[in-house]
Amino acid sequence: MPRRHAPLPRLLTLLVLTICTVCTVLTGPFGSATAHGTARPLPPVLSRVPTHDRVVFLSIDDGWYRDPAAAALLRDRRIPVSLFPLPDAVEQDPGYFRQLVPGRRPAVGNHTVGHPDLTTLDLAGQRKEICAARDRLAATFGRAPVLLRPPFGRYDDTTRAAARECGVRALVTWTHDFTTWGDTPPPVPRLRRGDVVLLHFTPTLAADLGRALTAAREAGLVPAPLGAYVR
Repeated sequence: MPRRHAPLPRLLTLLVLTICTVCTVLTGPFGSATAHGTARPLPPVLSRVPTHDRVVFLSIDDGWYRDPAAAALLRDRRIPVSLFPLPDAVEQDPGYFRQLVPGRRPAVGNHTVGHPDLTTLDLAGQRKEICAARDRLAATFGRAPVLLRPPFGRYDDTTRAAARECGVRALVTWTHDFTTWGDTPPPVPRLRRGDVVLLHFTPTLAADLGRALTAAREAGLVPAPLGAYVR
């Protein structure tokens, strides 16, 4: 009696299911397989940095208002800061930002191109925002940023997947916002080791920096660059 073969449509279905299963095992739902077939994990999200060192991290976002007094304070006292500038702002005056991180190019992080709420975008849209900012900042500072500050501190797992594809090692939000929004500065918290202080390039940056530095000194902490602790 002649041997019967499985119908062709059934064979194709089995083949597709096998391929999908293998891909899922290798990469997971947001996976990204390495050359050895192991998935790279999604980058972590940090609002503070676990450390035994008595350090605090000063970070400054955006870049539209470039105050010479704030730059002089950072430059003259050689205070390490981490910048998360927008490419359009940097390209208006790249020298202003370069003077703030001389010899510390890893101190420049990614803050996207257009400052959107990333959670409103799909994977392709988030990847475009993050990767395009990476490329433009790399052209200015000579090195691609590996830290991402999602605008408004908003992110989801899609953000982390897009960030990973753009070479991001960690998403960094903040512990305390020292920015003066309005007429009255915010209350000054007691800082702890590993805290991330958020500041912005605003007209009050010099004063906001002064308050942050005083709070750090009173807590027995010194500023340190994020890039030295988040790898």
